[in-house]
Amino acid sequence: MSEDLLKVEGLKAYYQMNYFGVQREVRAVDDITMSVRKNEIYGIAGESSSGKTSFIKVLAAAIRPPMRIVAGSVKYDFKGLAMDVATATPAQIEAARWKHLSYIMQGSMSVLNPVRRIGKTFEDFAQKPLGLRGDAFRQRVLGHLDRLKLRPDVLNAYPHELSGGMRQRVTIGLATVCHPEFVIADEPTTALDVVVQKEVLALIREIQQEMGSSVVFVTHDMSVHANMTDRVGIIYAGRLVEEGPTRQMFFAPRHPYTAHLVASLPRIGDTTQRPALEGRPPNLANPPQGCRFHPRCPLVVDKCKSEVPPLITVANDHRSACWRWQDVEPLVNPQAGHGVPA
Repeated sequence: MSEDLLKVEGLKAYYQMNYFGVQREVRAVDDITMSVRKNEIYGIAGESSSGKTSFIKVLAAAIRPPMRIVAGSVKYDFKGLAMDVATATPAQIEAARWKHLSYIMQGSMSVLNPVRRIGKTFEDFAQKPLGLRGDAFRQRVLGHLDRLKLRPDVLNAYPHELSGGMRQRVTIGLATVCHPEFVIADEPTTALDVVVQKEVLALIREIQQEMGSSVVFVTHDMSVHANMTDRVGIIYAGRLVEEGPTRQMFFAPRHPYTAHLVASLPRIGDTTQRPALEGRPPNLANPPQGCRFHPRCPLVVDKCKSEVPPLITVANDHRSACWRWQDVEPLVNPQAGHGVPA
């Protein structure tokens, strides 16, 4: 078993608000325990409003009020630096950011300053962590741009002068120029066409293998996970409901929510209609008792409505939080590709 670079234990991160005397608490991340090993790509999947973005904000130490960590730990073991995000000081986080821990944000224009040239943005991000100045810094950046298949004149351009694919390559370059040990990629292919998406995904995999970094790859697109990740964690309503090797998650899911996600994928030559998952994710300010998926679950029993299923080992390196995990596999036939029967 590979050594863990990140260990998350019992993490609870809530949005706590008090407006006009009314207190409100949104349990966006609620009791998650997981780990990411060195030199692996760990995928995080789940539909919108499942808590993915809130979770990776905690992993990236990008916590801002009204979000607060109310319990648990997020421990990194970097070379020469151990850090728990839950208790780290701003100075410790600053020392880790970009040099050890970096973040490929969703949408390149949310990262790039529209009135600042790309070269200046590289200086803002990487000059201090690298400890380089002048020609030494420029040569380091130029070498990295060449690895990303970007021309040197990109440094003189403004973001609006680049195509969407080039901007996304620049964003990846900003996140990896310091050769960090841990990279968080939040929907890095959003709004890109399929050809550019394939190039960007191949680039992330190539850079990860070259640097030997660990990557947390977040996307709702299960087909991307199938091609990119070593392991996948499924988040639903703020909780980790299943985790395992990518191939097992597709061919032997042990949670009905995962089974529905896999069954929704299109398959060549299959023209049957995909059954939709009824309902929507619950309100995390007032989540249902027991298993949070039970209002939408085809396997629900009375126990699901009152008791929270623990995340237990159901196979080698495979965990599921479902009282009826042994009954889940027949929901999906990956060979036939017909999804979940009525």
